[in-house]
Amino acid sequence: MFGKKLVPKIILEGTRLTHKTDLAIALNEHPDVVGPRRYRYHSPLISAEWCAFTDVPWGRGLINYAPDEHFLAMETYATWLRLFELQRHYSWIVDRFHLSTRAYQSAVHHRDVDFTDLERRLVALGFRLVFCTRDPASFEAAREARLRVSGNPGQYDDLGAFIAEQDRFRALVASSRLPTFELDVSSGDIPVLAQRVADWMRDTGGLYASP
Repeated sequence: MFGKKLVPKIILEGTRLTHKTDLAIALNEHPDVVGPRRYRYHSPLISAEWCAFTDVPWGRGLINYAPDEHFLAMETYATWLRLFELQRHYSWIVDRFHLSTRAYQSAVHHRDVDFTDLERRLVALGFRLVFCTRDPASFEAAREARLRVSGNPGQYDDLGAFIAEQDRFRALVASSRLPTFELDVSSGDIPVLAQRVADWMRDTGGLYASP
């Protein structure tokens, strides 16, 4: 006899160095989120940070697209959303999505992208938003840890840009329609942080499909 099916839908947002990818991977294997596993398999974990619009490393993609790629970006969002709707009875964990696009496009191209309809449909599907933040004083230590493994260390030169972007994210999150949980990741303890997200998802009814 099978139990009730777990179908969590989580979007992780926040500036760089806030452990979004670490958390996405941890949540995608967390027994309280996706159920116990006796063997490893691939449940969906996607990212708007994939640089799929250009053929160079760290190129442009769904977040940092050029003005003339706006239609391509919106078509990509429409495709992801339609896929979520067609496969609504499954788990989806997203490492950065539309708020990252809004934050980048408004700061760099001075364009606020309208995702009103996208958010309405995400809410209808049961998506929830985890806003990953850290104490501004902790960014330096986070950068030092990242530089030990990064293949593109130059992107971490200006920590002030990340702190400013965190403030922009805060305003975007406040205006979002999605149920939101702000998670301070300054401790860097991924198992503990993932458990906090799992507990919030359970307590708010986010693990199962809406009636």
